[in-house]
Amino acid sequence: MHGTDTTLPATRALPRDRRFRLALKLAGLIRAGHLMLTLPDGSMHRFGGHHDGPEAQVTLLRPRAIRRFALGGSLGWAEAYLDGDWSSPDIRAVMALATANEAEWDEVLRGSMLVRTLSRIFHAVRPNTRRGAKRNIAAHYDLGNAFYGTWLDRTMTYSAAEFAAPDEALEEAQARKVRNLLTAIDLRPGQRLLEIGCGWGYLAEIAAREYGASVVALTLSREQHAHAVTRIAAAGLSDRVEIRLQDYRDVPERFDRIASVEMFEAVGEAYWPAFFTTLRERLAPGGQAGLQIITIADRFFPVYRSSADFVQRYVFPGGMLPSPTRLREEVARAGFTWQSETWFGPSYAETLRLWNERFQEAWPQISPRGYDDRFKRLWEYYLAYCETGFRAGWTDVGRIVLTRP
Repeated sequence: MHGTDTTLPATRALPRDRRFRLALKLAGLIRAGHLMLTLPDGSMHRFGGHHDGPEAQVTLLRPRAIRRFALGGSLGWAEAYLDGDWSSPDIRAVMALATANEAEWDEVLRGSMLVRTLSRIFHAVRPNTRRGAKRNIAAHYDLGNAFYGTWLDRTMTYSAAEFAAPDEALEEAQARKVRNLLTAIDLRPGQRLLEIGCGWGYLAEIAAREYGASVVALTLSREQHAHAVTRIAAAGLSDRVEIRLQDYRDVPERFDRIASVEMFEAVGEAYWPAFFTTLRERLAPGGQAGLQIITIADRFFPVYRSSADFVQRYVFPGGMLPSPTRLREEVARAGFTWQSETWFGPSYAETLRLWNERFQEAWPQISPRGYDDRFKRLWEYYLAYCETGFRAGWTDVGRIVLTRP
């Protein structure tokens, strides 16, 4: 079965509004799964594919949602959700339905050339120069430690956890991720470790307390810096950990090891060569760097880099994911040896699911801090959007160990 199921509701004439007719036409492309589409007049239209797949429900609240989708593709659809133009009891199911019907919806999901070009221009004017990087990082991470503290686990770790079992606690999986990375680079007592992008200081704390390293940890977020300094002092490790409010390009010393967890995504493609050159210059000969990096599938990279997706536009300005091929090219160009790799995308999907769940539970605490419903829709959409990418295999996350000759 595909197209409108005329039993829900009874057969009726097509809507007069051409935007609603377009909505029905687009929904009719579904080949896997089912969609219950409710129009503003209350009419309900069921669409189903020839193959099993996700079950999703969408209620169109404003006609402009369809125009925005038709012109802006997946970005326009996201913007329509942020503005309350459509709703669903489960946006994750809506996104899963879209991935299951990727081939049928590919052209419309990309959006018009004009919108892609404008989006790319908007993205390009926020480059990660030293000043731009501070501004871009502040836009996301300086929302406040109190905000993140309401829904992150006690480690205050905002990156993929590494689960060993489906029912494992998030905090335990985060600790495993950190220890696996530090073990992978063979961090030893007395060695000097540079952490590029230290977040709220958890990895630096573990590296000093459990591995006996001397750590210099960098961040561009004033909020994170304040929290990390307090954290390290409370742990009694201030003599072994220095938290710096500093750009990675401005570090003068050399180190035995370097760790960086999901900071590379904020570097920006134009600065990838500078990032790996800096890593090489900051590492002692024979030193190792452990990087946790999110990648986008090679087949999506050409279109992805020619525009700007929802995350780049509304969540991480200036950000850019590498494809696996491009990442290897940059590593080889910098003269590193690719020592090992471990990929755990499904763990990131689970991390994001838990974050979204915790965010929803914490919303009554978050809302009084001055955050409105649009902010809530943005964050729940962002977390679900990223989870969907990892579940579909469109994005992945890996721990990569590089050795400096």
